[in-house]
Amino acid sequence: MKKVKLTKETSANEAVSTNLRSQLRFSSETGEIWLHEQRMLLVHADSHAKLRRELIETLGMDRARSTIMRIGYATGISDCELTQINRDRTNDHESFMAGPLLFTLEGNAKTTIPKLEINRKMGKFYVEALLENSWESQAYLRHYGESTEGVCWYLHGYSSGYCSAFMGKPILCKEVKCFAAGANHCYLVGKPVEEWDDSSDFSLMLNQESIADQLIGLQNQVVHLRSAMGGKTKLPSDIVGNSPAFLAAYELLSQAAGSQINVLLQGETGVGKEVFARTLHEKGARCKESFIAINCAAIPHDLVESELFGVEKGAFTGAHASRPGRFERANGGTLFLDEVGDLPLSAQAKLLRVLQEGEVERLGGTKTHKVDVRLVAATNVDLRQLVEKGKFRSDLYYRLNALQIYIPPLRERKLDILLLAKNFLKKFSAINGKKLRGFSDKAKLALLAYQWPGNIRELQNVVERGVMLAPNGTHITINHMFPSYRNDGHGEFALDIKGGLSAHQEASGENFCDAILSGKITMEQANDVLANAAVEKAKGNLSAAARMLGLTRAQLAYRLEHQHDNAIVKSIRSRKKSHLSGHPLK
Repeated sequence: MKKVKLTKETSANEAVSTNLRSQLRFSSETGEIWLHEQRMLLVHADSHAKLRRELIETLGMDRARSTIMRIGYATGISDCELTQINRDRTNDHESFMAGPLLFTLEGNAKTTIPKLEINRKMGKFYVEALLENSWESQAYLRHYGESTEGVCWYLHGYSSGYCSAFMGKPILCKEVKCFAAGANHCYLVGKPVEEWDDSSDFSLMLNQESIADQLIGLQNQVVHLRSAMGGKTKLPSDIVGNSPAFLAAYELLSQAAGSQINVLLQGETGVGKEVFARTLHEKGARCKESFIAINCAAIPHDLVESELFGVEKGAFTGAHASRPGRFERANGGTLFLDEVGDLPLSAQAKLLRVLQEGEVERLGGTKTHKVDVRLVAATNVDLRQLVEKGKFRSDLYYRLNALQIYIPPLRERKLDILLLAKNFLKKFSAINGKKLRGFSDKAKLALLAYQWPGNIRELQNVVERGVMLAPNGTHITINHMFPSYRNDGHGEFALDIKGGLSAHQEASGENFCDAILSGKITMEQANDVLANAAVEKAKGNLSAAARMLGLTRAQLAYRLEHQHDNAIVKSIRSRKKSHLSGHPLK
């Protein structure tokens, strides 16, 4: 028996690939595509995915599976015939490898064969195949979320059909690992039917059920499918997600909604902490009362106490009238403290007393006011580290951290990216009065590959930009969503396929360094550029910008104050003036 263990493509495989490519012909005059003498079709993977979904929802999971496997089985047999044109010129190994190469060229999945044992004369056969980027597993994840078993049914049938036709005897290939079931890739094992303990799948590929038989069990299948779908966590219309980590966070939120426990929402900027807080309020007993939100990082430290606890007339310069604080306004309802880690220590001490005593005393006043408030806090930093550094009170931390809910960043929610993008597409298409056909396949790949440092907020902005730039009636492309992405024919991209820096961006960084080293830009000017860029990226949030630069808020504010003719500085100063006149930051 000939045994071959593959670790890389051989020159023989490259020759087979070249031969297959040479047989492919596109004819724009006749509207036909030919592979040797067989007519082929170039079709959308998304169309196949929608057809697959329709089969599942019409016939039920089991019958759809057997139907798709039979289609794959027949295709595998046909492809075996196509690849064996020059069978007498190659050995068994080279002849067999034409199938996986053709499967890859057809766009089904990138196929690698780690192990292959063939002896056609003795009828011996064993194969292992590693498949990456399977369109089937991606389609299933997009429509149904993570599975508990293999879902690449077309691949299952195709490989069995191809191997059976190649060997001239029944070969059953099974998917032992699946990307849709949480594996890093799909993995397949194939061997003669008689060597499997369970070969029922092979009979499904050969024995087509009649439509009448399928209709008999259709009602039970539909009931079963609806029951299975009904068992999933039902989300509000403004919350979209299907990934396990996100659903676990939402389930914890739902459990907390029925109680009055203090909740600490942990997560990066833009993951949707305020949306979670509002949902917690709306699902709880206080839903008919006020929901008051305050961003602790957006308020100057000298105004935090007056904003939270209220102020009496004459308490300080500019306090021309008494006004209640956020605690009093939220009485009976929910108070949401966003970026609670930015509270000054003095305000932390008063906040702790309010939580313990259930009463507030306005700044400059002597009278206490009873308040009944459910507190929900949120932060994008680790409060335990702030406690260790002496920047956050440990007693307040334990008071706020009665229940902590971690909201995962978007890069850990790959299953949700396209769901969210589709939701935003629908929303902004209606706002802009456009009818768009969705995202191009490359745009979808870019959305999935990008790391989303700004999380859901950034995704929303990207999709809104795409809707605005895409012509009516077309697909949204990469260039519509990422205008800086470009291909000038020389391989320079401002955004690579993994969402990282490209050669063009890296060159821009080198040019910036060269400008400093050559004296064209001083270090002071370079520091100003970085400071301004951080503030712009943080959308005017000085605390967040300072964290990006490794500075304190005071250090960054000092640097910005000592710049000249800076539009950002002017904006910050004007916002400070608006605070002093009694108009809080939003």
